[in-house]
Formats: sequence, structure tokens, C-alpha cells
Amino acid sequence: MAIARRIFMFFALNLLVMFMLTLVLSILITVFHIPLQGGYPLLIGYCVFFGFGGAFISLLMSKWFVRRRLGVQMIDPNTHDPALRQLLDIVHSLAKRAQLPNMPEVGIYPGQEVNAFATGSSKNNSLVAISSGLLTRMNREQIEGVLGHEITHIANGDMVTMALLQGVINSLVYFIADIITNSLLGDRRNSFFMNDIVMMIVENVLLLLGMVFIIAPYSRRREFRADAGGAKYAGRDKMISALRALEGMQALVNSQDRSVATLKISSRPRLSLFATHPPLEERIRRLESGR
Repeated sequence: MAIARRIFMFFALNLLVMFMLTLVLSILITVFHIPLQGGYPLLIGYCVFFGFGGAFISLLMSKWFVRRRLGVQMIDPNTHDPALRQLLDIVHSLAKRAQLPNMPEVGIYPGQEVNAFATGSSKNNSLVAISSGLLTRMNREQIEGVLGHEITHIANGDMVTMALLQGVINSLVYFIADIITNSLLGDRRNSFFMNDIVMMIVENVLLLLGMVFIIAPYSRRREFRADAGGAKYAGRDKMISALRALEGMQALVNSQDRSVATLKISSRPRLSLFATHPPLEERIRRLESGR
């Protein structure tokens, strides 16, 4: 039932984004009398609009989306619960060391997986979420290491950077896919069904290539930088201890939920070309060598 709800929310969010963008574009065409046939300049405009529009709407909705998708329970900043107060104090202390302009919201999501993530539209509007499994299986020093890693993602502006990068990839994919589809179909492009099928296939192939050669490599580099930041703000020994704990509990690191897997501190090993996280042993080795 939970999986069905997550799938429904994923498709519902994407349909909502496309509906909003189509509605805005229709209004712009009507108000500014934009011609529907305008050659490459207009095609580029459409591709940039949908490419960046989708990426940034997803960024703006990211906190709302993950809270409902994972069932994140937000911690009241004024809570008197000792355990929750301690967790808030750790996050706020790390956020001050990272010189964040605003304190992140903090939440806990249910589940046995050992993981945590940071998201939000900016450094001023961020969320750090920790799984209940992580809180029960890690000690305070390891938790500090994990949270230092997540705070670094916020301090580095990784959420915005990933949205910008995804917007560029999306725009290029839409533009190149249109050109390739036009070349392949020629006069047959007037066939609505044939056009959509070919366009979808080309777009997915190009998105796959973008993931392998651009998105995944950049994501792996940002994880190394976040580890270095976690070592800086929480302490190198704590960061190493946290990664060793994750390495020992790899089976409890859930990466099946691909829509949020890139946000988390770790994911299960998979084909390296598509991996958004470097191997834990490599991350530990880099920290130990001071790289």
C-alpha cells in the first residue's frame, strides 16, 4: 500500500508540474501573441522553459514532496522532549559552524533504513530529515557526522546547483530530441502518435546519457565535498565513524526509492556508471588520507 501511494504521488507531482508549465506557457503565448511556428529560436525558448521550469518547480516543492512521500514528522523547535531537543541542538550547532543564514527545519521519517538527507529550495529554506532507523542504530558521534554531511550539502547550495544542472540537461535533451525526431520522421512527423513515440524514446536515451556522463559524476563529487564538510564541522573522526557504521549496515540503506535516493547520505552499491554516491570504502579512504 505504501509503495502504491509513493508511485501515485510521484506521477501526480510530475503531471502537476507539466500542467502548470503548459498553463503558464499557454497564457504567455496568448498575452504576447507568440507564434506557434518560429523556427529554432522559439524551439530553444520552449526547451529552456520546460527544462528549467520543471527542475525549479521540483526544487521549490522538494520539502513538501519528501515530507509527504516519506512521512517526515517535523520536530517542533520549542519541543521539551530531551532526545528531540538534543537532535535539534546538534543540527543548530552544525548550522552555525557552517554559517547558514537560517536554521534548517528538522524531521524524522519512519523506517528501518539507516539514512538521512537534506533538501529545500535554498540555504534560507532547508530541511534535514533523519530516519528513525539511523537514530536507533548510531551513537551520538556518528549522528553528528551524518548531520555534518547534510549541513554541508545545504551550505554548498547543492540543491540549487543540482536543479540548475538538471535544467541544463533537460533543455538540451528536449532540443536535441526534437531535431533528431524531425530528422528521423521527416514528413511523417505530422503523425501525432508516431511523433510522440519516437520523441519519448529519443528523450529517454538522451536523459540516460546525461545521467551517466554528467549528473551521476557530479553527484559523486558533491558527496566527497559533503564528507569533507562533515569532517570540518563535526570532526574527521566522527565523519569516518559515521561512514564506517553505514558501511557495516549497507543492507539497511534503502535506495529503491529512486526519486529521493540522490538526496541521501548513502545508497546501495549499483552499476558505477549510474551511481550517485561513491563507494563508502573510497569515501572513508579519502577522509583518512586527508584528501
